Amino acid sequence: MGLLANRAATRMQTRQMYRTASRMQRRRSWMESKLGQRQDFEPAPTGQPAPAAAAPAAPAQPGYVAELQQLAQLRDQGILTPEEFEAKKRQLLGL
Repeated sequence: MGLLANRAATRMQTRQMYRTASRMQRRRSWMESKLGQRQDFEPAPTGQPAPAAAAPAAPAQPGYVAELQQLAQLRDQGILTPEEFEAKKRQLLGL
């Protein structure tokens, strides 16, 4: 067979394998839902309240704080110039 024929055959075989796997997954999912064994949903609450979570160790910081700290480290290492650092800081803070 020629190169194009091999590529076409491989493409058809791959497509058929995907369709077969997809069909099997749909059947499995349908059967599990009928038997009540599906795992893609939360179980119904039993009426008992969940135990109270302990107080968080540290308050969550906004994402830009961590990024600013990383940029400051890069500035201190000499990878970023102070001007680049200030420009990025203004961009992150929306100033």
